[in-house]
Amino acid sequence: MCCAEEVKREEGKVAVHNIGLRPGCFSLFFFALRHGSSSAWSHLRSNYLYPPNPCGDISTVCVRLSAERLSSMSEEVKPESVSLCPLGTAAAPEPELLCIFGTGDLGRSLGQRLLQSGYRVVYGSRRPHSCGPLPQGTQVMSHAEAAQSASLVFICIHRENYDFLETLAPQLMGKVLVDVSNNLKKNLYPEANAEYLQRLIPGAHVVKAFNTLSAWALQNGPSDANRQVYLCGNSAEAKQAVAETSTKLGFTVLDRGSLSAARELEDFPLQLFPEWRLPLRLAFGLTVVLFIYVVIRDVIYAYVVQGKDISFRIMVSLANRVFPVVSLIMLSLCYLPGVIAGFLQLYRGTKYRRFPDWLDRWMLCRKQLGLLALAFAFLHVLYTLIIPIRYYVRYKIGESTILKMRENRTSVFDTTTAWRSDSYYAMGILGFGVYLLLGITSLPSVSNALSWREFNFIQSKLGYLTLFLCTFHTYLYGWSMFLYPSSYKWYTPPAYMLSLVLPSVVMLLKLLLLLPCVDRTLTRIRQGWERTDPEDVSKKLLLT
Repeated sequence: MCCAEEVKREEGKVAVHNIGLRPGCFSLFFFALRHGSSSAWSHLRSNYLYPPNPCGDISTVCVRLSAERLSSMSEEVKPESVSLCPLGTAAAPEPELLCIFGTGDLGRSLGQRLLQSGYRVVYGSRRPHSCGPLPQGTQVMSHAEAAQSASLVFICIHRENYDFLETLAPQLMGKVLVDVSNNLKKNLYPEANAEYLQRLIPGAHVVKAFNTLSAWALQNGPSDANRQVYLCGNSAEAKQAVAETSTKLGFTVLDRGSLSAARELEDFPLQLFPEWRLPLRLAFGLTVVLFIYVVIRDVIYAYVVQGKDISFRIMVSLANRVFPVVSLIMLSLCYLPGVIAGFLQLYRGTKYRRFPDWLDRWMLCRKQLGLLALAFAFLHVLYTLIIPIRYYVRYKIGESTILKMRENRTSVFDTTTAWRSDSYYAMGILGFGVYLLLGITSLPSVSNALSWREFNFIQSKLGYLTLFLCTFHTYLYGWSMFLYPSSYKWYTPPAYMLSLVLPSVVMLLKLLLLLPCVDRTLTRIRQGWERTDPEDVSKKLLLT
């Protein structure tokens, strides 16, 4: 190639750089120029053009090389102009700008989550230049400037500091204000925080939302325990805007209606185990009463009557007697209300009359009763497993062995006792296994994967099987002890006998409901059939 062609080739490289061609493709560029290859041009356009300038201020660049200029480079180049244009793409839409009033923990976590979801965030602060560390990529302005820049504003400040918002009423006119505040206790103010905010700024659209989420949940993303966002407001358009933002953050939205529901939403975070209160009180009461009962029967009785101090048995032995008793009683309480409801429907002859309030409340807390019963059963298993390593047990075994060696005697193997003990352990293991299955299927993540028939089979059929196995396990434990007067210390029955009363009654009543004649009638009632009341028939006859 001649020197003039070399110079032209270098000039061509400059032109290539000017049109945004990637380095390393000059040979392909000049090959396309020389031979007019359409496939080479397509390959250049698809793979070697730089993307458009992100600033978006550079128009489409075209390079036209005339035939006279190319003829000096080679005689084979065709005397026609060639155009090379980069691929033009539309500019990406600018992310939506959201405003947050408040730079505390919740405000920072919310801003970080919004940034991760593709939003732009601006903070409104009393001290824009000294408000502490904020998520990288956000802006900080005064409240007035920040309010003017966004159409949706999160109010992440306490109600006590709402007064200054009244001065921003012109800037907040027509804006969507998301109130995320909570109170320290219920009924602290005569009206809800969101209603008070709406009264301060009547020209804005206030929506109560995000107050049931913690800063940790916002920062780390939704999980099964805090996936829902409750919201309420008077403007459907404002609630739709907040719902779209919540969905983009990965949460599920539950609309609770108008702004009058804000007090209910503000009371949600103040509730401490509302559905667990009755089961917890019942479990605590049973545990305390039964523990005092066994301490009196065993420890105090041994000290008063026999002069022995066995108080060391309180920590393990007596506790291991109380836990299974409480577990069995609470498991029976899970299924007793269903049996009572069945007999009540049989008595009324209809399913359309409401149950008494006490029975409704009892049936609504059956899940919590069952989970607490499982917890006590688990404690019973753990306490039983440590029995062989206890000092008292090892001492008694060693003492018995030495005593038999001194007396030169052995114990005769009792087949009946072996059968009883093995059956006792087997029923306990099977009962605890089905117990665990009931507890696992009560978890929302598991129960949601089951059909109603599958869930009903496990919780009802296998539930009664669990009750039977655990009750039979207790009967095998007692065996013939009820026949010996020594079992009734101070004329009181052992604790295990007390635990057998309620489950035995529940299973007996359930067997009555399973009788064909009774079950057929109850099934018809639950399918909508109603028995005619003779009194109602007589009244109708008198009226006619």
